[in-house]
Amino acid sequence: MSDALRVMVVDDEQLARDELCYQLERLGDVQIVAQAGNGFEALTAADRCDPDLVFLDIQMPGLSGFEVARRLLERESETPALVFVTAFDQYAIEAFEVNAVDYLLKPVDVGRLEQALARARRRLSLERPSPLNDQLERIVKMMANRQVRRDQVAVKVGERFLLVRADEIIYASLADESINIVTGQVSGTSNYRTLDELQARLDPEVFWRVHRSHLVNINKIKEIVPWFSRNYILRMKDAKSTEIPVSRAQTKRLREYLKL
Repeated sequence: MSDALRVMVVDDEQLARDELCYQLERLGDVQIVAQAGNGFEALTAADRCDPDLVFLDIQMPGLSGFEVARRLLERESETPALVFVTAFDQYAIEAFEVNAVDYLLKPVDVGRLEQALARARRRLSLERPSPLNDQLERIVKMMANRQVRRDQVAVKVGERFLLVRADEIIYASLADESINIVTGQVSGTSNYRTLDELQARLDPEVFWRVHRSHLVNINKIKEIVPWFSRNYILRMKDAKSTEIPVSRAQTKRLREYLKL
């Protein structure tokens, strides 16, 4: 199995995952190293298993396949080859095909599956693999951003739920297993269970996960304070000028964006 493709299958439907895995194993030279039932599980599994190839369902709750692809692109480690599994309209499918993103229509045809595997093997056999070029990266980000976003977010204050505009959110933080949301006028908790779920419903160009416990609106940063080991602390534009740490992984992105 040393030359076998290391494959991860991501789909929120168990039966769909089982069927695709069954077809892949019948074709041979494939090792299923992970399965995931949603986008969050997929990102964790990708870090753990380092697959060569990922079959990504597009329409999933939480993070869509496009959003998973975007986050894989942003990792420092090499991006695996991606095959979208989709029931999307023909126009979107043609766009991916032109830009060398392979796709499979549900229900998956065995012949097309073989073609997808052959394409992946050719791509991975290159001396300098480039699973996704710059043009493709822009398309993936564009399609991720076309997913449903929330213009308003519910914030629980006392016994009431207040609707706040997403662009009014200054930051959101994980504290005592709750998600706290702060705006200029409101501070309360969210019904989202994780910061990942909240982040998936906000504009990724504006809301950055600068730390595993903090999501910030980059347009609501008041001051950037140098910290130890060339890291930074962000002072936000809320009434308390809350200080939020920036993780080492996000420091590079912040420096590049703000030309620090």
